[in-house]
Amino acid sequence: MNVKRVLSAVAGLAISLGALVVTGQAAQAAPGFQLPFPCGQTWEGQTRGPSHQYPHNPLEAIDFNRANDEGDWVVASAAGKVSRVENRGNEGYGRWIEINHGGGWTTRYAHLSAQNVSVGQQVSQGAKIGKVGNTGNSDGAHLHFEQRQNGDPKRVVLNGSTALYYGSKNYKSNNCGGGGSTNPYTPEEACGDGYKVIDGANVTGARVSLLYNASNGYNCVVAIKTTKIGTASDVGAFLEVQGAARTTDRDEYGYYAGPIKKKAPGKCVKWGGMVGSSSYTSGFEHCD
Repeated sequence: MNVKRVLSAVAGLAISLGALVVTGQAAQAAPGFQLPFPCGQTWEGQTRGPSHQYPHNPLEAIDFNRANDEGDWVVASAAGKVSRVENRGNEGYGRWIEINHGGGWTTRYAHLSAQNVSVGQQVSQGAKIGKVGNTGNSDGAHLHFEQRQNGDPKRVVLNGSTALYYGSKNYKSNNCGGGGSTNPYTPEEACGDGYKVIDGANVTGARVSLLYNASNGYNCVVAIKTTKIGTASDVGAFLEVQGAARTTDRDEYGYYAGPIKKKAPGKCVKWGGMVGSSSYTSGFEHCD
């Protein structure tokens, strides 16, 4: 037996197998998934244990909520190509979207109130694809989110970290894109369907707007950034109903602060916003 030849063959096989393993890993590497919401926003994510199994709700899925979230924008967790835009009516996912990210990886976004993309469309990470809703087999507005590999649901990974299983946790979005000179969001988009701007004021670095929804009687305040767009930086908004405590949303956001929504039947409201040391505060007004 030629020992050297045998050892050489074994070594060659090991190298080949090593190359195959590395190649396999590279082909299946997950994209850099981010929270499916705009930069700087904070959402509560909930994962459910085995006692909460539903046909449309894999154990690896995560459901996202925040206050008055129906109509809020949902964005692409990673860049890819839209592979499905479906409407199941009152069943299952309801209105939902799937994005193919390559390497066998897909994401699903379910129970939407609106779908803003079409099959075959290329989307960048952070692109607006739909709005949070309550369609399908859902008992309240929320986003049902899945990450799948070769069709199999996997535990959700966001910004390089696996989500909490099983329970609830707050997640802040780092889905900030590359920035730009124009804010892609309007006050109406930030507050949701039915809201119309009734007042506004400028601060250095943002436009603060007061909106009203005639169908439900809610006011909404949002501060839309005009500088450092897409980069998390200090911005805030507040809304105060006369006789009640003020609510302020101030943090490091990429696109806007808010929305803050409150009813004020027969009462005046005070509203405003700030970017760093620049701020605006209205008097008590809009009392109808």
